Amino acid sequence: MSKHIIVGMSGGVDSSVTALTLQEQGHKVTGLFMKNWEEDDGTEYCTAMQDLADAQQVCDTLDIELKTVNFAAEYWDEVFEVFLSEFKAGRTPNPDILCNKHVKFRAFLNYAIEDLGAEYIATGHYARVREQDGEFKLLKGLDPNKEQSYFLYAMGQKALSRTLFPIGHLHKPEIRALADKAGFANSRKKDSTGICFIGERKFKEFLQRYLPHQPGEMRTPEGQYIAQHHGLMYYTLGQRQGLGIGGVKDAPDEPWFVLEKDLDNNVLIVGQGHDHPLMLHNTLEAGQLDWCGNQPLTETIRCAAKTRYRQPDQDCVVEPLHGGTRVKVRFDELQRAITPGQSVVFYQGEICLGGGIIESKYNESD
Repeated sequence: MSKHIIVGMSGGVDSSVTALTLQEQGHKVTGLFMKNWEEDDGTEYCTAMQDLADAQQVCDTLDIELKTVNFAAEYWDEVFEVFLSEFKAGRTPNPDILCNKHVKFRAFLNYAIEDLGAEYIATGHYARVREQDGEFKLLKGLDPNKEQSYFLYAMGQKALSRTLFPIGHLHKPEIRALADKAGFANSRKKDSTGICFIGERKFKEFLQRYLPHQPGEMRTPEGQYIAQHHGLMYYTLGQRQGLGIGGVKDAPDEPWFVLEKDLDNNVLIVGQGHDHPLMLHNTLEAGQLDWCGNQPLTETIRCAAKTRYRQPDQDCVVEPLHGGTRVKVRFDELQRAITPGQSVVFYQGEICLGGGIIESKYNESD
């Protein structure tokens, strides 16, 4: 039966094939291009205009309407302000997860259904939804190189019940082939890698506009001075590239890594060795939890987890704390560079259970 479906069109190939697939299934499809950032320089303006032109070309090819909507205020309040405050606090946030939670699957969803009268929204994410026992389950996408459920764990039942992921069962080469066949000009467009709606510009230069940076010292765990850092917010745990550490007297000729941030003293702790002991922990605690199902976690479970995108599933035990407002996650194996501010996301097989924001990490003995 034909449904009215609003497709979030980014100008990329994934959302384009999403619209194509739904149209071929007989649905009434309308494209919606979201403007979530007020351009403040020529580069970003050109990128956004090109994306809009690409989306328009696809909609013209499919003979469907393309609408535009501005969620810049919601993005600023719900995503960017949080993003900046997390960096100020020395953590490393994930704005794509915030954007999905507050903008794409709240503001966009509500606008499509309440204002435009759609029955569903659809996006080009590599994930799947399945209704099972009266509950909507978020499942991993089938392309392991593109699987995106990690970024979608905060959707909740309302969003899952009204969202379609028509390409979640496909692999990227199949999607490009479908776009080629349909005559889409963007069929070979490269995937975007920039922060959600901020685009491809240099992250460090972008951040400097909004946060004062405080240079300081890089030191080893033993206290040896190594070099100067540009500001703790520019570094992430486990980072190797871009440290600017040259030859260090009496140190082996091996790569240096970020081990820890000493926020009180504005010192970046660095060391050598990819698996330095200070980077390895077996336990984390997380808060700001979001569960995909109807009920939050109330008892200890065994499952798998990821602490970063594209990480293989890591076996663990998850225990609710403080009445279920936080969780303790004990991994079977030591984990490298667990990063406060990032998300830990839980899985049972292909089903995403939910996740939360990492607050701390430590080693717990048996």
